[in-house]
Amino acid sequence: MKTLHSYWAYIVLAVLIFTVINAIIGLVQKKEFTHKEFRLGLFTLITAHIQLLVGFLVYFIGGYQKGLGEMKDSAVRLLALEHPLMMIIAITLITIGWSKHKKQVKSEAKFKTFAIFYGLALVLILARIPWNNWF
Repeated sequence: MKTLHSYWAYIVLAVLIFTVINAIIGLVQKKEFTHKEFRLGLFTLITAHIQLLVGFLVYFIGGYQKGLGEMKDSAVRLLALEHPLMMIIAITLITIGWSKHKKQVKSEAKFKTFAIFYGLALVLILARIPWNNWF
């Protein structure tokens, strides 16, 4: 399960980066928000939620929550508290961005919503990936 969580993270990151770049380009170039962007945002949402579910399984089955008593060790704190909390916040931002974009009428507003919410989620994810365990 941990291996699936690690490999799926590459997919989530790739799709999220592509979605954020696409949103920024669409916003700057004043493109029309098409069905392609809609599907890309939805695919990003779905892959991120699958990652979250797999992450919950890894967290609770792997016993990472037991490290909550050892907060002085930064590596344990990262895996037991910081990484899970930031990923939940990031995926919440993706979900909010998805919901907000559907209420927008203009293409510019849709791209802006994706750029802001998905972009913030990307920053949070990159900030709290346990890089030492990943490579």
